[in-house]
Amino acid sequence: MKMRIYLGLLTLLAGQLLRAEVLTVDLHNIDDRGVGTGLGSLTFSERSGGLLIQHELGRLPPGAHGFHLHENPSCDPGEKDGAVQPGWSAGNHYDPAKSDRHEGPQGTGHLGDLPILNVDEAGRAIGAVTAPRLKMSDLKGRAVIIHAGSDTYSDEPEKGGGGGARIACGVIQ
Repeated sequence: MKMRIYLGLLTLLAGQLLRAEVLTVDLHNIDDRGVGTGLGSLTFSERSGGLLIQHELGRLPPGAHGFHLHENPSCDPGEKDGAVQPGWSAGNHYDPAKSDRHEGPQGTGHLGDLPILNVDEAGRAIGAVTAPRLKMSDLKGRAVIIHAGSDTYSDEPEKGGGGGARIACGVIQ
C-alpha cells in the first residue's frame, strides 16, 4: 500500500515537472529603420528562485549591457525627444506597481530590471541569469530589450540606468 502511494505521488510530481511552462523568444538587432537580423534566443522558465532566463545570443557588441523587460509587445522604432529611436515602441521598463524607480533585479523598484547581460569578445552571450521578482505571468505581451551600454541600476546620473540606445529586441507573445 505504501509503495502504491509513493508511486502515485512520484507520478504526480513527474507530471507537474513535465508541464512546467517554458517560453522561447527570438531576439533581433534593431535600429531606427526597424527590426533586423536574428541574434539568437532567450528561454524563460519559472524556478523557485525566480525566473530563469537562458540566453544564447551572438553578433552583439562585447561588454556589459543593460537588459530589461519593457511594457509593450513591439520592437518598432518610435519617437523620443523629437527623433526616431530604435525600439522605442516597446515603451518604458515594465513597472506594474508604478514605482517609477530603477533599483535593479534585487531592488523594490520596477520589475523590468533584469541582471546585466555580459557579452564576450566574440560577441556571444551564452549562459543564464535569474530575475528573482518576475513570474511567467509577467511576460506575455511585453518586449525584452538589450541596451548598448551597461546599467547602473539607479536613476542617477541618468534615469533608467544609463544603458543608452536600444540595440536588440524580442517580442513576447
